[in-house]
Amino acid sequence: MTAVLFAAQRISALALAFAVCVHLTTILYAVRAGLTAGAILERTRENVWFLAFYAVFVLAIAIHAPIGLRNIVREWTMWRGRSLDVALALFAIVLLLLGMRAALAVYLPIFREPS
Repeated sequence: MTAVLFAAQRISALALAFAVCVHLTTILYAVRAGLTAGAILERTRENVWFLAFYAVFVLAIAIHAPIGLRNIVREWTMWRGRSLDVALALFAIVLLLLGMRAALAVYLPIFREPS
């Protein structure tokens, strides 16, 4: 693994450790407070801080997962070279797009029930 990939893997792991802790703490709070899905969405809709947090979370996942998967594929198979890197770059883009779509779905008021 190159030094850049090594550093990106470790830095994204730090961001993920923080994000997972915050995410799980938020879930525990919501469950213990008896919040419904609707109540949670009311708190997240148009809240730029939630969007920013989950955008960083998604970005960290899109960096971390493909690098780790690259290392596993290289260890367990004979697949090497540019084709592996391109395949995992595409995987990273898919993770980023799907993750941001989910974060935006929680943030945007498009799906709000009429009052």
